[in-house]
Amino acid sequence: MMDKNSKRIEALLYHAKPTPGKIQVVPTKKYATQRDLSLAYSPGVAEPCLEIAKDINNVYKYTAKGNLVAVITNGTAVLGLGDIGPEASKPVMEGKALLFKIFADIDVFDIEIGTKDIDAFIETVKNIAPTFGGINLEDIKAPESFEIERRLVEELNIPVMHDDQHGTAIISSAALLNALELADKKAQDLKMVVSGAGSAALACADLYVLLGVKPKNIFMFNSKGLLTKDNSSLSPMQLKYAREGKSILLEEALIGADLFLGLSSGNLLTPKMLLGMADNPIVFAMANPDPEIAYDLAIATRKDIIMATGRSDHPNQVNNVLGFPYIFRGALDVRATKINEAMKMAAVRALATLAKESVPEQVNIAYGETKLVFGREYIIPKPFDPRLITNVAPAVAKAAMESGVALNPILDWYKYEEELLDRLGSDNKMVRLLANRAKSDPKRVVFAEADHLDVLKAAQIAFEENIAFPILLGNKEVILELKAEIGFDADVPILDPKTKCEDKRRNYYAEIFWKSRKRRGISLLDAQKWMRERNYFAAMMVNEGDADAMVSGYSRSYPSVVKPILQLIDKAPGISVVATTNMMMTNRGPIFLSDTAINPNPSADDLAKIALMTAKTVCMFGLEPVIALISYSNFGSSTNESANKVRGAVNFLHENYPELQVDGELQADFALNPEMLKDKFPFSKLAGKKVNTLIFPNLESANITYKLLKELYKVDSIGPIMLGMDKSVHIFQLGASVEEMVNMVAVAVVDAQEKNKKNKTK
Repeated sequence: MMDKNSKRIEALLYHAKPTPGKIQVVPTKKYATQRDLSLAYSPGVAEPCLEIAKDINNVYKYTAKGNLVAVITNGTAVLGLGDIGPEASKPVMEGKALLFKIFADIDVFDIEIGTKDIDAFIETVKNIAPTFGGINLEDIKAPESFEIERRLVEELNIPVMHDDQHGTAIISSAALLNALELADKKAQDLKMVVSGAGSAALACADLYVLLGVKPKNIFMFNSKGLLTKDNSSLSPMQLKYAREGKSILLEEALIGADLFLGLSSGNLLTPKMLLGMADNPIVFAMANPDPEIAYDLAIATRKDIIMATGRSDHPNQVNNVLGFPYIFRGALDVRATKINEAMKMAAVRALATLAKESVPEQVNIAYGETKLVFGREYIIPKPFDPRLITNVAPAVAKAAMESGVALNPILDWYKYEEELLDRLGSDNKMVRLLANRAKSDPKRVVFAEADHLDVLKAAQIAFEENIAFPILLGNKEVILELKAEIGFDADVPILDPKTKCEDKRRNYYAEIFWKSRKRRGISLLDAQKWMRERNYFAAMMVNEGDADAMVSGYSRSYPSVVKPILQLIDKAPGISVVATTNMMMTNRGPIFLSDTAINPNPSADDLAKIALMTAKTVCMFGLEPVIALISYSNFGSSTNESANKVRGAVNFLHENYPELQVDGELQADFALNPEMLKDKFPFSKLAGKKVNTLIFPNLESANITYKLLKELYKVDSIGPIMLGMDKSVHIFQLGASVEEMVNMVAVAVVDAQEKNKKNKTK
């Protein structure tokens, strides 16, 4: 694995290059002409200014205030780092800004304030508050954070929340509701032991009390022991949970306890303590990076345990990203004047309910699960669940309306849900889902050009992120030098097909290849010669089960790489045409484009087969394919041969696959604009639907389109993804970036996983 220094360098480079920081401001209006600029600034800008002066609420109509949150800190309690100051906390605040944007499409300015004085901090925030629609307080040390939040909530008329306190409380409360149901316990009967008495622990206790837990049944410990009334150093917030009488040890308090809440430090809950708890103990061990008791140790100690941690590598991760983006989304959308207890509780119940609902296949695939089902290992939703925004945000918005703090009530909830789904499309969640799925069952991947620095970097990342187990092909001396240069010290296989070391394997592969092709003009000498070439060697490794997948193409043209693959690797059973698709990460969500690399002028029959193969690939990523076959004409408006073949392919698909959501021939703008399509061609199977798959009439139109999107609009592309092969073999574009190659490796691993499943079911 990567050493600490390498990780340090990688983290620094990530933040420094190519542009310092993680966020930027992007214009939302046209600005190309003098007319545009005169509207954006003087003299046109005077008009919205005058309207806002007449009615201050018009600021939400004419400015970005309604979707703008301030993430504010003074850097006094940065997670894991302590009091490092405002400047040093800025990368963390930018990171929080990024999470707001990618999960809920909320824009953020991060504000670092250079004071520890409570009054000065509050005054600063109040003075800048007119800029923002909401304020997220972050990484401010207790007890000052309590007073700061309390006063700002009282004195401002926009939502204010200290996520360090309430985020963990909201997510863990949802987990608690479901854990209680599974344990057949009631909140009012719980004996609860808390390790930690900071802001998060106190906020959790407060919310648990609202759920029914009785304060008299809560035993709260800080680093010095049980909180007791005679301790003069306790804050007013802590005194609420201080107990009368003498102190007792944590081990004593845990005897017969139903719930352990850990927000302290790692490995302080011992198996002996856990064994002393009541039947069906609920353990929320949320210290990071090491929980109060290791997950594997806890479940080995108590088979009846219901456990959650703060870690992503165990079930039931209590992750604040399940809450704050959607809580603010709902609050902003109804222009709430505050985030009150009713709104927090609405988020709690929405999260708890969502965990009981049938999980979309997209989420199962992302986490490598056959089927996530409500139970002890699934009591809260997963962070990548796309339903979070449409469940939590509306629940919060409704609670704001019902509790009287919403200034802009939502009237059409169906329309609101559609708007929320549109916001989801602005994020590249599919890349993260893809990587997560690959990590669930990593495969052996041959990198046929590993003596190129960028290819080796991609292999390093794939290995360190547990996406794949690399097998490196190329000049061993060069690879070892490059590995040393980039700090890739993992012991992974390095093979050079041209060396004597590989004579035995090379001759074995040549013999097999010759026997399968000897009646097709291939001699044994030809086969032996070709096996010295890396792409032939790599393909045979996959063919013979010495690897699960291969990737190549960084340094050579696509045709020169695809030729040996097509010679050596068979088509999948029942497949007569091979093709490729590119998954483009657009601001409306992923769109698949086919065929981008192989068939210059496919027939109507070929187009139908390409559409079917692409549909299967779309399903492999957990999406439902909605397919448009593209042309320059709409539904018979041209009788040209090119339009006719597209029409023929559609007719075949309609007749033989009526369940498939597919139509054409269609011009691209009609295919991508559901309202326009519905208005002009209401009879279409795609009318009013969001198309996510485009099948092009020829290679040049598909290839040009995906490269235009990639270069003009900086749309991330994954592909070309090979379709129709019996093995997982995938080809990089010439000169692909490291990131693109890592994504393709993840695709190769997922493809290998799917092919392995099919082989097992045969």
